[in-house]
Amino acid sequence: MIPLDPVNHAGGCHCGRVRFEVQAPAHIEVSDCDCSICAMTGYLHLIVAADRFKLLKGRDALTTYSFNTHTAKHFFCATCGVKSFYVPRSHPDGISVNARCLDPGTVQSMTVAAFDGRNWDRGIAQLPCT
Repeated sequence: MIPLDPVNHAGGCHCGRVRFEVQAPAHIEVSDCDCSICAMTGYLHLIVAADRFKLLKGRDALTTYSFNTHTAKHFFCATCGVKSFYVPRSHPDGISVNARCLDPGTVQSMTVAAFDGRNWDRGIAQLPCT
């Protein structure tokens, strides 16, 4: 059986101005969304409750982008352009961390599940209830 106890994962943007910590299992499950922005950026979603995410530095380095319903708040490092986390439309009270931005060493395994973001309403309806 895979342990679900959370560990602290660290991560950040490419240039290092933005750094964060997130509590999540060592064996993570992420979503690979095919919507326009996620497909273009190769984002892998590790969605956590907001209280499991801590921005350590770089608030002043972040710029925000939103589109369509403006529910999602996409935070980018103004220096390197990397979106290491954001507030997702699917979980507006949570945080989606880009699993590709996690530092090596704490993730023991990663399961990737496809998400139909091109047909967002249908895709979100097919997610299991938590």
